[in-house]
Amino acid sequence: AGVHVALVEQPYRVAGRRAPAPANQLDTAWLTIADDLSARFDDLPFVFGGRSSGARVACRTAAQGQAVAVLCLAFPEHPPGKPEKTRQPELDAVEVPVLVVQGENDPFGRPAAGPHHEIVVVEGDHSLSKDLEGVSRAATEWLSRVLRPLA
Repeated sequence: AGVHVALVEQPYRVAGRRAPAPANQLDTAWLTIADDLSARFDDLPFVFGGRSSGARVACRTAAQGQAVAVLCLAFPEHPPGKPEKTRQPELDAVEVPVLVVQGENDPFGRPAAGPHHEIVVVEGDHSLSKDLEGVSRAATEWLSRVLRPLA
């Protein structure tokens, strides 16, 4: 038994822009793709995931997209230098298991753990490129644990 993985590039990136589109546009695009994948892979559980802005999208759309879990890489807890602009509520609203893998020196901050989510801190910053092995290990172990009961 294996898994299917779909790598999704957000529409604003495809258009060559650095700044994300408004949240509702990102969420709508994501859910459109999720619906298409659901039709292709009927009866397979969905784990939504993303890095940075994509992690926020995965959290916001998890319930509507019927995800069984959410994997967040470098969840941007707040804009750099602005901890008062927390995005923790987006993470706290997710009611399925969530793993956040965060760099220890991420200028976007570190979210707090909660009842449905755990945080793994790895060496590095927001790019997570300094400890790819640690990121991979954390994600693989968590996915094995979360998906095992669904097999």
